Amino acid sequence: MPILQAEGCARLGEVQAIPADHDPCLLQGLGIGPSKQSFADYTDSTYALREEAMVTLVTPARKTIQVQTIARDTVTIRSLDWDRDRFDIEFGLQNGTTYNSFIIQGEKTALVDTSHEKFTELYLTALREQIDLSKLDYLIVSHTEPDHSALIPLVLKLAPQAVVVCSNVAAQFLDNMIHAPYARRLVKTGDVLDLGGGHRLEFVQAPNLHWPDTMFTYDHGTQVLYTCDAFGMHFCDERTFDEDFEAIAPDFRFYYECLMAPNARSVLTALKRITPFTLETLATGHGPLLRFNIPEVTRRYDTWSQKQAQAEAAVVVFYVSDYGYSDRIAQAIAHGLTKGGVAVEMLDLRTADLLEVQETVQRVQGLVLCPPPTESTHSQAVLGSIFAAVQDKQRIGIFESYGNQESPSQILVNQLVDLGLTLAFPTLKVTQDPTPALYQTCEESGTDLAQVLMLKQTIQKSKAVAPDLDKAMGTLVGGLYIITARRGDIQTAMLASWVNQASFNPPGISIAVAKDRAIESLMHPGDSFVLNVLAEATYPPLMRHFLKRFKPGEDRFAGVKTYTATHGAPILADALAYLECRVVSRMETNDHWLVYGVVESGDVSDSEGLTAVHYRKVGNHY
Repeated sequence: MPILQAEGCARLGEVQAIPADHDPCLLQGLGIGPSKQSFADYTDSTYALREEAMVTLVTPARKTIQVQTIARDTVTIRSLDWDRDRFDIEFGLQNGTTYNSFIIQGEKTALVDTSHEKFTELYLTALREQIDLSKLDYLIVSHTEPDHSALIPLVLKLAPQAVVVCSNVAAQFLDNMIHAPYARRLVKTGDVLDLGGGHRLEFVQAPNLHWPDTMFTYDHGTQVLYTCDAFGMHFCDERTFDEDFEAIAPDFRFYYECLMAPNARSVLTALKRITPFTLETLATGHGPLLRFNIPEVTRRYDTWSQKQAQAEAAVVVFYVSDYGYSDRIAQAIAHGLTKGGVAVEMLDLRTADLLEVQETVQRVQGLVLCPPPTESTHSQAVLGSIFAAVQDKQRIGIFESYGNQESPSQILVNQLVDLGLTLAFPTLKVTQDPTPALYQTCEESGTDLAQVLMLKQTIQKSKAVAPDLDKAMGTLVGGLYIITARRGDIQTAMLASWVNQASFNPPGISIAVAKDRAIESLMHPGDSFVLNVLAEATYPPLMRHFLKRFKPGEDRFAGVKTYTATHGAPILADALAYLECRVVSRMETNDHWLVYGVVESGDVSDSEGLTAVHYRKVGNHY
């Protein structure tokens, strides 16, 4: 049942409470009372009850648990988060997500990963129904990111005899999570744990996918590979497996782009390490488990990662996994870099090997890093190795995430500039909880750095086109349009000419969007946008405005008269016409995404006006 609450209720922490002076008769007649539910688990819609009162209809966000056998003696507990619309704030979700946990029962019992803290009661209830926690032998930790490990301390309180099986790096993070003695067994690639009953578990280190302590677990008895984040996707569905791959393919690709592409070299290393295994099931940490399309998903990972790793420019991004918001900021910057066609390697300052740091810094064209906490001796040693290995004319980017203390970013910038490096973007300073808009700025900063590093290659490729072919391509004519999009507090725009009608029923259009455009992040299936058609008689001012290079996070609409579309995107007041559209699908080309959108509404400001037309002389650039 929905819960009704009076407007103006105080929000105390996670509890939404009705004020003590509310009109009890008004609410009592509706059966409304104080709620003890977590406010974070609700979505709101407000409507008028009567003239003298306004109430909010609070609908519980859907959270369900699915328990299912997936192999002999093996059960999954899937926490289905139906309405989650962002993951770690940086990346928008269209189809929710899941957090997958697994129980393997041989002569001994092992639990592989736990769940998100928002599922505490649901998950622990399901877990107790499956096993006697007093007899749990092992808790295998694939990695310590909170969406998989938040419930580890609670499980160990209920099962103090359980031995934690993890990598050495994971153990360092767990010590800061559990704050109590616990039994542990540290494992590395090739180590085996025999549960009996044919369940021989072999461990494979897979660091940086996408956490520095990630490891895979392979059950030789069932041929199930537990992969944590790798091969996963944010897709919530009651189907446990990947029967309908076409339905999940866009989310599979988007997940790879956001979380795996910045670690393409590590992906390729992990793929080599699992080659000897016969794979019956990929038991992923998010989304459906993969059983019917394993050759295809591994092929795609290999193809995408080979292309990313072979990019003509590379950047290393240094972060601190448990310091402020360093890891999330680094991930957003890395995503922007990969959009720009640059290879990325991510290294944790707390755990990175000093020789690996030196080798990596010497071969990349750019570095992005945050000042490490001064109390971390190893982090300071890594910073010293960076200073020793940097080379003249490398590009740098600095971001500052406040953890336990302020970080001296300006000192770091000065030191690196004195060593001959060039600052690629203004220092990103985070002094409070980041917002989606802040993460968008981080992504744009990464893309700006990528464009600078790839400029020479871009020019060379354009000159490589045969002159006759170049002129022939230049005869293709298109209109002039401004694409605008908004998601939450993020809004952006771009000038476009590669636009065409693509269908009659329903009316639809196609737009080619360069992969390194900021707006690309807001044009995934389910997103909405506005196509603003520029008028032949009045287009120059708008064209000049949206052609200029905007700084990361800069307001694209400053000084431009707009009003708001139904779905929130800006409509340009001086446009000849506009079309409100919803993205249905995307097709990848080498350097663009071809976006297909269904037109849901539109209007014309001047029925006699003509669309502005863009004539090109060459076909190798806009």
